[in-house]
Formats: sequence, structure tokens, C-alpha cells
Amino acid sequence: MNTSVLLQRVGQVDPTRLEDYVAHGGFDALRRALLRRPEKVVEEVKASGLVGRGGAAFPTGVKWEAVARESRTPKYVVCNADESEPGTFKDRVLMEGDPFAVLEGMAIAAYATGASEGYIYVRGEYARAYTLLRSAVDQATQAGFLGDAILGSDFSFHVHIYRGAGAYVCGEETALFESIEGKRGQPRQKPPFPTTHGLFGQPTVINNVETLANVPPLILNGAEWFRSLGPEEAPGPKLFSVSGAVNKPGVYEATMDVTLRELIEEYAGGVRDGGKVQAVLVGGAAGTFVGPKDLDVPMSFSGLRRVGASPGSGAVMVVDERVNMWDVLLRIARFFAHESCGKCYPCRLGTQRQLEIVTRMASGALRYKDFLRLQDLHATMRDASLCGLGQTAGNAIISGLKVMGMGMSDD
Repeated sequence: MNTSVLLQRVGQVDPTRLEDYVAHGGFDALRRALLRRPEKVVEEVKASGLVGRGGAAFPTGVKWEAVARESRTPKYVVCNADESEPGTFKDRVLMEGDPFAVLEGMAIAAYATGASEGYIYVRGEYARAYTLLRSAVDQATQAGFLGDAILGSDFSFHVHIYRGAGAYVCGEETALFESIEGKRGQPRQKPPFPTTHGLFGQPTVINNVETLANVPPLILNGAEWFRSLGPEEAPGPKLFSVSGAVNKPGVYEATMDVTLRELIEEYAGGVRDGGKVQAVLVGGAAGTFVGPKDLDVPMSFSGLRRVGASPGSGAVMVVDERVNMWDVLLRIARFFAHESCGKCYPCRLGTQRQLEIVTRMASGALRYKDFLRLQDLHATMRDASLCGLGQTAGNAIISGLKVMGMGMSDD
């Protein structure tokens, strides 16, 4: 993409001043939305093809439509700002650089679905983002963009901010609800789903920060414009967090037809110190390693599916040939063993066994049967774990070992 959409105001406006946001087109989309019937706003979002940017890629318009159809009140809009996936920091950039855009997206979602209350669940470590969002909510409420009778209409929407305490599992939507409700942050059994029984047991829209930031430009420019950006299966702008052994790590805006090679070489300035790519972890710790031969695949769902991967949260972590891959795999295995909430047996026991086996293999005791055990563990956790934490805990381990050449023979 030659022109930024999501990052157009980041670094250009003062994130502490509502006046600056408004002077750069802020809340114009909300004004436009309020001139239309709520169902028309839902139809626009649905027609745009916008899918969730947090990793699950669920169609945003379908989610909104389901909540809008619910007659029970109150309804809620929840912004999942618990960005805890290792290697992912795009939402932090948006919250710290353009916090009012997130609020505008939430307000439009609330109007479209009939919600009256909103919650932003901010990662505990994001102190600056938390402070900026609190100030943004106060300013927007005082100016009439949030609160009662927004912009003179009969639409009211109040936003509350909740700060997490560092648990990775609270990025899972139902564990996040439990945390806001003052309970232990553990996932719920599904169904029922949040669209019918979400926060406080009520119909709830829960969207990622980046998803909500896509809403104002979508409403301003229309579904046809949005669909003109990127591949048909996942249109619109997308943020990628590129880190690791690159010259210019950072958050880059592109569309999902961009290739891994383009992200690494053109956006992030290539591999640091002239090194060579050993592997790339796509989608964070819950994602998948791909080898250097797969760098020309597009970051779309169909493109990455060809190499057994998925865009996930949009994290791209580059590992060069100077890095010991066993160190990387050990850190990932330790991370999941530590972050498992322990509610379900497959994840609680599986992540511990996974760490034990990877530790043994990393010490030099390389046995093919251990690779087979890891594959079996991965399949069990994927199929039987309660939430995405356990279901994806083995992705990077298995794919990383394959990139290293494991599992190819009985040697």
C-alpha cells in the first residue's frame, strides 16, 4: 500500500488532544453513521468483507448482525486490547498513537448493534496506552462523542476501561469476560457464544483494537472502497508487527496479499548485518514457523495455508542463521507451560510434557520417537483443549522442528 489508512494519524496528531483528532477527520465517520439506520451500518460492514484482526478472522459484520438481532438488553461492545501474543505490538501502536480512532470504532459498533455500554480491556503492561485511553474517554465524553445523547441524537454509549493483570489467557474472549466480571481469568465452555451470552451473560460484540480502527475509514469510504484494498478473501488494510533479526523492526501497514519477503526486505530493511533467514515465525508464539524457501507466499489465508500457516495476529518474527533454534523453541515451550491457566487437562498437562520433551531434545538427546510424542501431544491439545491457548501451543514447536529437518526420517 502506498497510502496509510490505519496509521495515517500515528505520529501526525497529538494522541492526548481530542481537538487534534477532530481536525484530522476524527468522528466524521460516527456523524455519518448516525445519519443512517443501524441495520444499514451493519450491512455496510458486512458487505465490506472486514474480518477480525486479532487472529480468529471471524467476519465482523456477521458478528455485529447476530448481536443486533438479539432483543435482550443491555448489550455490550468490548474492545480486546489485551495484546499479549509474543511478537505482536500493532495494537499498542494504535492505542498510543491514535486512541480516539478506537473509541470511534467502538461507538459505531454500539450504534449498529444497539449496545449502551462498552469496555476496553487493556493489557496490564500497557501503562501508557491505558493512561491515553482513559484521557481519551474523558475528553470524548465531555465533548459529546460518548456518553448520553451523542451528538444530539437519541443514542447513548458509555465506555469503561479495565486493566488486565498480565495473564496471556485473558486474551481469549470468554476469559476476558470473566476477568472484567471480577472472576478468575479462565475460558468458558462454548457454546453459548458471546453474541448471545457474553459479558455479564448479555449479547456482546467483542472486537480487536485493529478491527475497530478499521471501522471509521470503512464507514467514510464505503464497502466497495474497502474491498478494493487487498485480496478478496480478506480485504482492507492490515498491520504487521515485524521483529527479530531485521534492520528496521516495527509496525507496517500493507494488505494481506503482501509477501513475507516484501515485509522483511522492503518494509523492514532486510536481515540484520547481511545475515540469512533461518526461519520466520508467523502469527506469534501461537503461530507457525516457515522456512526460507517459503518467503514468497502472500500473507493471505489461502497463501499461508499452502505452507501450513496462518496470518494470526500479523506478527512476523525473523530468525537468522546465527540464532540457535533450540533456544527459541525452549522459550516458546516455557511460555505456554507458564501461561496455561490449568482449567482443562489437555493444556495443563500437555504444555508441561511438551516443555519436558523439548528440554530433553535441546540438551542433545535427539530421538525420533520424541518428535512423534510431540506430534501426538500437539494433536491431543489441538483437539481437546478448551480454548485457543492449548489448541495452538504446539504449532510453533512442531513447525520449528520441521524447519530444522526433524521428522523427515527415523534417524
